[in-house]
Amino acid sequence: MAVTEAKKPTSQSRETKSKHDEITRLLGELSADLSKKNLLPKQRDATLEALKLYTRSTDGADPLFTKEGVTTICKHSFDGSSLKTSREAMKCLANVMLLEAKTRQIFVDLGYAPKAAEKLTVDNRDDELLASRVLFLCTYDTNLDFDILFDHHQLTDSINTNLARHAARYSKSSHKHPPPAQDVLALSETLKLLFNLTQYYPHHAADFTKALPHILKILSKAGIPSPPLQPPVTYLINSMLNLDLEDKTSKYFSHHSLFPKLDARFNADHLINILDSAVRRYKEEQLEQLAAPLVSLIRKIYSFAPDGVKGYMRWLLLPSSDERKKPLGKSDTLAAFLLRLSTSPAAPTLRESIASMMFELSGRDATNFVRNVGYGFAAGFLMTHNLSVPENALDAWSSTDDDNNNNRKPSGKVAKEEEDDDLGEKVTTVDGVEINPITGQRRDMEPQPEGPEMTDAEKEREAERLFVLFERLKATGVVKVANPVEQALQEGRFEEIE
Repeated sequence: MAVTEAKKPTSQSRETKSKHDEITRLLGELSADLSKKNLLPKQRDATLEALKLYTRSTDGADPLFTKEGVTTICKHSFDGSSLKTSREAMKCLANVMLLEAKTRQIFVDLGYAPKAAEKLTVDNRDDELLASRVLFLCTYDTNLDFDILFDHHQLTDSINTNLARHAARYSKSSHKHPPPAQDVLALSETLKLLFNLTQYYPHHAADFTKALPHILKILSKAGIPSPPLQPPVTYLINSMLNLDLEDKTSKYFSHHSLFPKLDARFNADHLINILDSAVRRYKEEQLEQLAAPLVSLIRKIYSFAPDGVKGYMRWLLLPSSDERKKPLGKSDTLAAFLLRLSTSPAAPTLRESIASMMFELSGRDATNFVRNVGYGFAAGFLMTHNLSVPENALDAWSSTDDDNNNNRKPSGKVAKEEEDDDLGEKVTTVDGVEINPITGQRRDMEPQPEGPEMTDAEKEREAERLFVLFERLKATGVVKVANPVEQALQEGRFEEIE
């Protein structure tokens, strides 16, 4: 009878077991301390710091994910007398809730969410960072009713107040003396929480309109970092997406914040400058994740901006007359970058956002849209959104001034045809200069064919060559295709050369 040799434990399994045993020991000490108070403050804090080292991976960390483990950490986080102990324990708690989703519901079931919300009322960046992160994690995979925190635990006021504090600190900062890193982390966590709350509790979004001036001030003071779309800039942008920017329901005057009297274009200009830096800095795959919210925000602001600001935004975002010396999308301007991204297969969300923004910039009019960006860039968006361009507008580039244009038109069609002629002209001229509606390039700047024109004999030989090629293609049986040369002969469109 064969004897199976026992499997020897690997070094990794020994490390996992050692970690498991150490976590169990530390949690045991912390649990006993809750009732016996047998640890001095420094010992308690040192024990929590040691435990925190084991909250960075799930391997061997099972005791942390039990109800007993979460309960012990929560009690030290919210029921202790020492602020330092509370913060050390909350660091452990936030890490545990990030590692294992089920611990979030355990936290909620233990009833500690209101105490976390109350931590936000304290003017302390550590408390703000940790409490915001814990509550942010509770927006996923829990049944926590945040309405209770809104109505009874000052959640809205706490977030608005913390953002006002950050704005005041950023006002005193400079490039040489930026805010401390801990402040930036706390701000980022607050903004992440704000976005999720307005996303999942839209009926409370208007309550945060009061924070808009503070968000805009921080964004302007933060400047354009390198790379441009990094925290806290990305979180500042995201936090505005669900706010009542148009101020439809709120009593706060967000309009004055977005379009200040001193320079109504300032905020729109700053956002577009961030976008300009981003499209030059990141690859398409990165922009798909990073830039789509920014484009959506710019589009949203444009939709209700004053006329003067709208005109300025169009000037920055749409192709200029000078760009039409080349086919649109071939230059090095922001508009050209955006047009290229609007057809990128690597960025489906971003390309839809950009096309939607360009359509908005065109007054939501299909003809203006084709005129502004060229039918080559507009076609996909128009097709997917079931938007049509008047037939004369699309046929304008292929029609010529033949003798039929001078024929008398039936009186009942004169007005309609004149209107269609105007629509055709809209997509074939810009500033009085004829353009190619497909590429958007000026006709007089299009490359001319090189070499002499083909002779009649050369044309005949080319037609014969095409005839043979199409006949061979038909003979394969792979595709059924009409030979255009044969079809032209049958229709009498070829004349014999003498």
